[in-house]
Amino acid sequence: MLHPQARALLDLMKERGVPPTHTLSPAEARATYRERRTFTQPDAPEVAEVRDLQAEGIPLRLYRPLGSVPGALLPVLVYFHGGGWVIGDLETHDVLCRGLANGAGCAVVAVDYRMGPEHRFPAAVDDALAATRWVHDHAASLGLDAQRLAVGGDSAGGNLAAVVAIAARDAGDLPIAFQLLIYPATDMRRGQPSHSTNGEGYLLTRDTLAYFHDHYIDDARHDLDWRASPLLHTDLSRLPPALVLTAGYDPLRDEGLAYANALAAAGNRTSYVCFERQIHGFLPMGRVLDEANTALALCAAELRRALQA
Repeated sequence: MLHPQARALLDLMKERGVPPTHTLSPAEARATYRERRTFTQPDAPEVAEVRDLQAEGIPLRLYRPLGSVPGALLPVLVYFHGGGWVIGDLETHDVLCRGLANGAGCAVVAVDYRMGPEHRFPAAVDDALAATRWVHDHAASLGLDAQRLAVGGDSAGGNLAAVVAIAARDAGDLPIAFQLLIYPATDMRRGQPSHSTNGEGYLLTRDTLAYFHDHYIDDARHDLDWRASPLLHTDLSRLPPALVLTAGYDPLRDEGLAYANALAAAGNRTSYVCFERQIHGFLPMGRVLDEANTALALCAAELRRALQA
């Protein structure tokens, strides 16, 4: 069943007339997403340090976990926020990044990549890869361990993390130790069964997915490009260990499962967990969804285990 807390949240949004994302302009959608986060997200936990950086013009935010020793080399997660490659920023995912840093005992570097419609595919991919490489190359000066570097993200950010992991493998000089893929988009064709069964009534709808897609992808042929649809890459072997997390009432559920299965079939160490009673985007909503805190703790624990010295 749909979790009663998720049902209550959806009912409240309907009661308050929260407009569906696809009915808004990108600027309006970004502002609405930023404003409504305070209702569902917990208070920002204290961390040891927060520092804004620039990676060749790409804004980054570095978090060091509470209790970390100044100057000590920390493992690091490079994190890409969700929001359909159209909305979301460093602020919308600030609480989540703080929670991951504290829970995993690692540094987190959040990436404010370019988005559509102003910057179409593959701009976000280019920024995600450039930012990851910059973090790796500047790790020592930032107090980070370049050999214990993970990538992760939620939704569109999970897509970018998966793509960066493949691109890093192919480059051969950018070692990635782990990939944290939270309800990732992996197939731009949007044809998996969950797109139909969960396409209406659970926050992320078919119409909103089409809105995000069309603001990011401007040529239908790009749907078949692995940098947009990592599930379609012809070789998914020799990739970093992965945790793929999905939600049962999410249109993206089945393509997340398909990607986890493809990673495992290709010989990669892959764990898959579905929070069957949850909706897309639930992970940061720990103020109103108890299972969000459970999921965050799971992600942090797996990250800590993967990045331990």
